[in-house]
Amino acid sequence: MIIGSKILFFKNLPSTNTYAANFLKKNNLREGTVIHTNYQSAGKGQMGNKWESEDGKNLLMSIVVFPFMIDPTDQFQISMTISLGICDFLQRHIPVCSIKWPNDIYVNNDKIAGILIENSIMDNRIENTIAGIGLNINQEKFIEGAPNPVSLKMITGKDFDLEMSINDLSIDIDKRYQQLITGSHHKIKEEYINKLYRFNEWSQYRDQNGLFSGRIIAVADSGRLSIESDSGRFCEYGFKEVDFIL
Repeated sequence: MIIGSKILFFKNLPSTNTYAANFLKKNNLREGTVIHTNYQSAGKGQMGNKWESEDGKNLLMSIVVFPFMIDPTDQFQISMTISLGICDFLQRHIPVCSIKWPNDIYVNNDKIAGILIENSIMDNRIENTIAGIGLNINQEKFIEGAPNPVSLKMITGKDFDLEMSINDLSIDIDKRYQQLITGSHHKIKEEYINKLYRFNEWSQYRDQNGLFSGRIIAVADSGRLSIESDSGRFCEYGFKEVDFIL
């Protein structure tokens, strides 16, 4: 087992990703080390967004891996791998979940988890990857204005043991990481597409040209999203270049 081979717990941190990045500048870490905390005072989401989490209620963690076998041009494989591992964990407890491109985890139309992947690339190789995960477990009230948060407790009505949850999540992500490092890239991509929120469904989106109706038809190996509009236009988008209208 790689993921979870070492687990470091801190009562609170500004950010588990920031802690991991600063630690790696001066020290070595075993691959698969998990850094987790009860509370983040400056938890990071995508594009500088803040991740809301009530103290001691959810999983707030970062995983450190060294995926040197992955070419930097294929780094989206890492994001897909982590996303699938989280889905595997959730489906221990609920029937279905999906991945909203690029790597938010949804249950129906509500967001239960977010992922922040930070790759350190040098000399055309990935030196290390820090995968930050915020997964809503026991929180029932969200007050900071996120439009559609949900937690496992809100869905199931049950309380979950966080220590057991972090162990189970580590096991599930490890299985997916083993697929990645043994070269099962096609299987990872196929399962990611099968889990993709709104794949091949006509829905509303907004890009630089305004609101439109379209359907997701593909995700490139680079991670770019392809959408066909109802006018027959085909467009490919990078992250933050298209908005899902919920």
